[in-house]
Amino acid sequence: MTKIIKNSYKFGFMFLAFFALSALPLKAKEEVAEVPKEITSLQELLEKVKNETEFDSVEDRARVAKFMAEQNTQDKVLKSTISKLVIQEDRAVLLEKTFDENDVKLSELEDLKAERLGAFGELFGVVRGTASEMGAQIKESIISGELQGRSDTLSELAKSKSLPSNEELEMLWYHLLEEMNAQGEVKHFTGTIVDTDGNFSEEEVIRVGPWTAFDRKGNFLGYLPDDERFRVLGRQPQARFLDLGDNIVDGDVGDIVKGAIDPSRGAILSLLVQTPGLTERIGQGGVVGYIILALLAVGLILSIERIVSLTLTARAVKAQSNDVDNPNDGNPLGRVLSAYHSNKSADVETLELKLDDAILKELPSLERGINFIKLLSSVAPLLGLLGTVTGMIVTFQAITLFGTGDPKLMAGGISQALVTTVLGLTAAIPLVLLHSVAQTRSRSIQQILDEQSAGLIAARAESK
Repeated sequence: MTKIIKNSYKFGFMFLAFFALSALPLKAKEEVAEVPKEITSLQELLEKVKNETEFDSVEDRARVAKFMAEQNTQDKVLKSTISKLVIQEDRAVLLEKTFDENDVKLSELEDLKAERLGAFGELFGVVRGTASEMGAQIKESIISGELQGRSDTLSELAKSKSLPSNEELEMLWYHLLEEMNAQGEVKHFTGTIVDTDGNFSEEEVIRVGPWTAFDRKGNFLGYLPDDERFRVLGRQPQARFLDLGDNIVDGDVGDIVKGAIDPSRGAILSLLVQTPGLTERIGQGGVVGYIILALLAVGLILSIERIVSLTLTARAVKAQSNDVDNPNDGNPLGRVLSAYHSNKSADVETLELKLDDAILKELPSLERGINFIKLLSSVAPLLGLLGTVTGMIVTFQAITLFGTGDPKLMAGGISQALVTTVLGLTAAIPLVLLHSVAQTRSRSIQQILDEQSAGLIAARAESK
């Protein structure tokens, strides 16, 4: 009301000011530009000043006369304006009264609405809350990659200030049942997949409930909730998980297969993707780690060669021990027996020396490489210790330069220290076992040679 009165007064004052400004003296006629006449004497100057003064006086009198003639008109306009102002003031009072009455009626209607709603108000609040919660869940669900557009409709229902209609309630109920049903399905459908280069393609997607999705090649897929699309992970988990994914992709309808799913809906998969593989683990060991692996490879090759060779030799020696009368120079025992048959006529002491000499000639071939395997098994853990010390030096250097605020800066040195230790032990343990096996085979053959030699000498001594 106050605002209306102020606007009415403002309108009246502006109207009066307009007429006051229009009453100012106006020129009777426009001056015509004349070419100034040159003044040559004082008398001419006086005449010119006098003429201009008389002209100004005439012009002023004309302005005053015009203002006086229009005074009555100005009075009429002022009275009309004041009359209109009074009318507007009365109208403003009436509008203020109407506003107060409508305000009271609106309060009564709101109270009536709340009374009639009763328990339905709480029900509709639950509906909006359920729609909001379910909309957020559905937006993050990989099922929306197949059934698109659901989160938008639920978000609109959650933000609505009006009462939900029957259609909206049925839509909420339908989406709830639809999500429940889809969570128990293994579904093949065509979806949009973004590859690692950012290219889009429409390909077959295999979805396992709300947990995991694969492409036709068996690769794990991530989900982009804002775009409702799938993406090929830039880095896939380990091969054993990919094999489980292939079981799902290649399975037929109705088959029961052993597969891999992520019950955390992507959290566990992201951790598995970041887990280094075997090659990356070995690479963390640095140069020392590769040296240890090289020594392990050499030791394994040499150990396998020695064990196989000694096993074949042991078989030949065993076969020869069953036929001592027909020596074969292709095995150690045969060569020892050949030395015996070549010196049958010698006395016992000479024969014993000859047999000992033949056995000593066989020892280098039987013990070849075994001590080197033992050396490698001893060097490998020492190299692991060297890598540990080197990794800790790198760690302390990082702490000195950058402090302990970011553990990732120290992770490289710690990884090198631990990986080289593991590689050193991994190389030493099998080499120690293989060295023991090879040495046992060698000593068993030597024992057979000593037993056969002692038996031959004893038989010769008895015959004497």
